[in-house]
Amino acid sequence: MLEHLTKETFKEKVFNFEQNKDWKYEGDLPCIIDFYADWCGPCKTVAPVLEELQKEYGSSLTIYKVDTEDQRELSAMFGIQSIPSLLFIPKDGQPQMAQGALPKETLEQAFAEVLKVEKPAN
Repeated sequence: MLEHLTKETFKEKVFNFEQNKDWKYEGDLPCIIDFYADWCGPCKTVAPVLEELQKEYGSSLTIYKVDTEDQRELSAMFGIQSIPSLLFIPKDGQPQMAQGALPKETLEQAFAEVLKVEKPAN
């Protein structure tokens, strides 16, 4: 099960925007944040794909979810206009946003290129 972030857990695990003006990632692993809403059809399409990827990649990355209905401040901070929006956060470097229900292959490509994470061999 993917972890849902609130404003408080986001500040602790991803970025403490109240303390830092410049981006400073707080996590130990590269991560993705799925900005979604329960009523959103494409969000429901991408959700099981993200669950599957979390199982496949295990401890090499973390996938979080942010409910845009519930966490409006976080959504506004990232200027979320359409959902699903996926924020790819590498261990070092700037985060990158992608929009839409991306297919699994595209997500794996982004893991490799943006997050610098390869799928572990079974």
